[in-house]
Amino acid sequence: MVRARGLSRTYGDGAQAVHALREVSFDVAPGEMVAVVGRSGSGKTTLLNLVGGLDRPDAGTVVVDGTDVSALDDDGLSRLRRESVSYVFQTFGLLPVLTAAENVGVPLRMRRTPVAEREQRVALLLDLVGLREHAGQRPGELSGGQQQRVAIARALAASPRLLLADEPTGELDADTGRAVMALLRALVESEGVTVLVATHDPVMMSLADRVLRIGDGRLQP
Repeated sequence: MVRARGLSRTYGDGAQAVHALREVSFDVAPGEMVAVVGRSGSGKTTLLNLVGGLDRPDAGTVVVDGTDVSALDDDGLSRLRRESVSYVFQTFGLLPVLTAAENVGVPLRMRRTPVAEREQRVALLLDLVGLREHAGQRPGELSGGQQQRVAIARALAASPRLLLADEPTGELDADTGRAVMALLRALVESEGVTVLVATHDPVMMSLADRVLRIGDGRLQP
C-alpha cells in the first residue's frame, strides 16, 4: 500500500536548516496498522505529510496504492486525498456549524454521492464508532473523545485505502485515548483500511502490527 524510498525533507537554509527527514525508506502492506514512533520534532508529522501529499520531498519517492505521490501535480494530489487517502488530526478539525452526521457526510458531498447512499453510509459509520444517538449534535456539544470518533468516521466516509492519523489521541485523557485507539484497531479489521499512525502512546504501539521508530529524521533499528 505504501512504498517509500530515500525520502528526505529539509526546511530552511544554511545554518538554520532543519533536516526533518533523512533518506527514509519503508513499506506498509495492505490492511496493516503501522505506528510511527518518536519524540516531538523527530520527523513523524513530516513523514505522514509526504505520504499523504500534503508536502513534497526534496529527494526520494513515495508510492501509495500504485500511485507515485511525489510525481503528482496539484490536481492529482487533490484527487488522491479525495479518493484514496484520509486524515485524522490531533485537533479533530470538525466544522463547528455542522452536526456530527453532517461532518461525517462532508467527503461524500464532495464526491456528489446520491443522498440516499450518503445517508446510509453516514448512519453505518456513526454506528461503527458508537455515536448513532449523537448524530444531530454539533461538535461543541460533544466530548473530546466523541469529537475524535466523529473525525475518524468522517475520514472513513469515502472508503479510503489509507488512513493517516497524526497523534490522534494527543488531546484526549488516557482512558478516552485507549478507547479511540481500540476503535482504530477494530476499524482496520472491519473496514480493511491500512493505517499509518504517528504516536508516542505505548498502548497505540501495542495495538499496531508493526512499529517504525524515527529519530533525528532517520529510521532507527
